[in-house]
Amino acid sequence: MLLIAQGPNATDRWRHPLPAEGTVVLGRDSATWNAPWEPFLARRHAELTPHGERLKTRRLSSATNPIFRAGKQVESFELEAGESFVIGHTVFTLVSPSTRTFSALSPGEDRVLVETRAVKHRELDGMAFRDAPHRLDVLSKLPDVISSASDDPDLFARLTDMLLAGVRRADAVALVSTRPAGDISKECSVADATRAIKVLHWDRRFVGEGAFEPSRRLIAEAVEKQDRTVLHVWGSHSRPNEPAKENEPFTLRGGFDWAFCTPVHSEGCPGWGIYVAGKFAGADARTLLAPWDSNELRDDVKFAELVADILGALRQVQVFRERQGVFRRFFSPGVMNLLSGQEGPRALEPREADVTVLFCDLRGFSKKVEEAGADLLPILNRVSTALGVMTQNILRYRGAIADFLGDAALGFWGWPISHPGKAEDACRAALGIRAAFEEIGKDQSNPLSGFKVGIGIASGRAVAGGIGPAEQVKITVFGPVVNLASRLQDMTKLLRVPILIDEPTAVAVRAHTSPDVARVRRLAQVKPYGLATPIMVTELIPPAGPGEAISNNDVAAYEKALDAFLEQDWNEAYKLLHQVPPDDRGKDLLMEFILKYNRTPPTNWNGVVPLGSKN
Repeated sequence: MLLIAQGPNATDRWRHPLPAEGTVVLGRDSATWNAPWEPFLARRHAELTPHGERLKTRRLSSATNPIFRAGKQVESFELEAGESFVIGHTVFTLVSPSTRTFSALSPGEDRVLVETRAVKHRELDGMAFRDAPHRLDVLSKLPDVISSASDDPDLFARLTDMLLAGVRRADAVALVSTRPAGDISKECSVADATRAIKVLHWDRRFVGEGAFEPSRRLIAEAVEKQDRTVLHVWGSHSRPNEPAKENEPFTLRGGFDWAFCTPVHSEGCPGWGIYVAGKFAGADARTLLAPWDSNELRDDVKFAELVADILGALRQVQVFRERQGVFRRFFSPGVMNLLSGQEGPRALEPREADVTVLFCDLRGFSKKVEEAGADLLPILNRVSTALGVMTQNILRYRGAIADFLGDAALGFWGWPISHPGKAEDACRAALGIRAAFEEIGKDQSNPLSGFKVGIGIASGRAVAGGIGPAEQVKITVFGPVVNLASRLQDMTKLLRVPILIDEPTAVAVRAHTSPDVARVRRLAQVKPYGLATPIMVTELIPPAGPGEAISNNDVAAYEKALDAFLEQDWNEAYKLLHQVPPDDRGKDLLMEFILKYNRTPPTNWNGVVPLGSKN
């Protein structure tokens, strides 16, 4: 429920939503529930208590001036929506939100149109305002009105106040909306447009004059034309194109003689329009039908168009900033530059692409949850920090974030920009994540101490793209390559290594990445649980150096052992595996498989090591 205060002047007004529960005090002591123009309002004048769709009101003993309702002095009473009470010269009216914002307008539009006219966008730019100082003063406040609004309903209320202040001839204004931008097309009929119309907010210069219903037909015409303001002048004249005669009676259906609707051209205001309505109020109706250079509504139309242009531009900046904030969570700076351009929305459209996918899972999470018991919030914060480490490395190496799956992150390369070095950058990101967690593990006081990661990387064809509106976009990638990256991550547990990559990724790293950046070694040809086709899995390891446990000689010895293993010379393979350091857990799978069969290959063995479970 809303309470609206209206003083003796049109500018003496406010509207405030009442709380769903509790009591508020109307009076000068309140920052919110005060009417500074009203000299008869006490510091604490009335107690207001919402009760469902009603408002209980009680005059406080500290109030020396009375409260009137329906012309009678009262001490306590209840209001229903649409009813009012008076203190001094100010009327306080209870309004239901449902009576102020509605999506279905009355279908009956039997008013006779004396004139309908359209003015193209910016057609009036060359004509000066007759009352420029006042109009420009009101317009100068518009940026602050938009930037300081707490939400859209607050913005709508402020804009209607501004429009009433700027268009002195107007008796009522409304912000209207059609369907989202792009849905109204040349193929969309006026009837279709009217079904999509919604009134976002409306207001009248004087609250006591009641509600009004904007003309659906007028709004639909403005929506259909899109690039122009449409003016309707109503009356009883039976021939719309014939000039009005002197003393011609004009009907006041709905209390208004004229109205115009101005569309807002901006992605930030999808389908919005400004609707202004008024009465003749003693003016000669013929001046509303005159050419624009002498038309009395010219300045009002031009003012509304300027408001629409400024509103659209500033809202577009807000949308752009919000979109930038959303996209920064998913994309590297290089990709952001693309999305900042005009082709940004098109670049996000889903399509097939050659991608490299990285799936990174946090190890030790389940154990930490069990240890935490009911105190789960600290664990959640630690997981968020761990996901942040993964994200930083993915974005650092020009990747995109597709999703967070509990304690896992899914990143990929190759969309929305084609990326020839996608496999190499994915591997650099994986090694960066591994190094970060190894460094964290050295510090027992670090919140992430005790956590490790398993990473799977695969390259291939997939569908990638953005789903949802730009402000709430969800980036996704799907296809067999995504499943394979996830399975490789799972297999790091069985093969006891931090990072596994598929063969296409390994080929790219061998061809284009210096051993000083990353090294690879084939681990085994395996048949994962649930898959029909065997795959060669390769370990990604950091470059050789003083701090790296696996030397280049160790890599060479292992790959010789693997060749002997595949050629079924298991005795030679066993000897070569002993040349690999005992701490190298990557050799355990072959060693255990050889010992399981007493160093003798099974009959008809095809070189594949079956993995007995998904994990």
